[in-house]
Amino acid sequence: MQQSAVPELAHTHARPIHWLATATALAGVVALSSVLQPSPATAAQHGPEAKPAVAAAPSTTGVDFPIECGPAKALVETKASGDLDGDGSPETVAVVRCDAGSGTPPSGVYVLTRAEGEARPRVVATLVDPKKRLSVTDFAVHDGAVTATLLGYSSTDVPSCCPDVKDSAKWQWKDGAFVRSTPSQARSV
Repeated sequence: MQQSAVPELAHTHARPIHWLATATALAGVVALSSVLQPSPATAAQHGPEAKPAVAAAPSTTGVDFPIECGPAKALVETKASGDLDGDGSPETVAVVRCDAGSGTPPSGVYVLTRAEGEARPRVVATLVDPKKRLSVTDFAVHDGAVTATLLGYSSTDVPSCCPDVKDSAKWQWKDGAFVRSTPSQARSV
């Protein structure tokens, strides 16, 4: 082993007085930190990744849809959810028809919402009234808009099994109401 050219330093040998001094200094820091506390932390969300909690979309279960089905029941064919009015809470859009068993019963398209404190969702808008005798296909909710393909009839003589007119539709929330932004361009199928 090679000898160091530097003489041994006094601080390299721990003596009881050094341990006592270290323990006293540490106790002083702990005592001082318990007296001098920082102000309480507050939760804050900043930046693009911070998003408010999203409420659940309204369910279609138990909703009384404004569709006349006689002895048959109303059947929700399909549904989709999204924030249509920009308030941060999702709405549900449902395509509903009567469960007739035969033929092509007309569809209704309804927008559902649930206000804070309400137990059940409610219908706030009818986009397609079943009285218009239309069937709905290619239905979607995307980017605040509802889109669908509407199948209808050129006259009352066309059997309900066989719609012969096809039309595209798009609705968006504008100025407090749902506005159809795709004009009717009905064409024969």
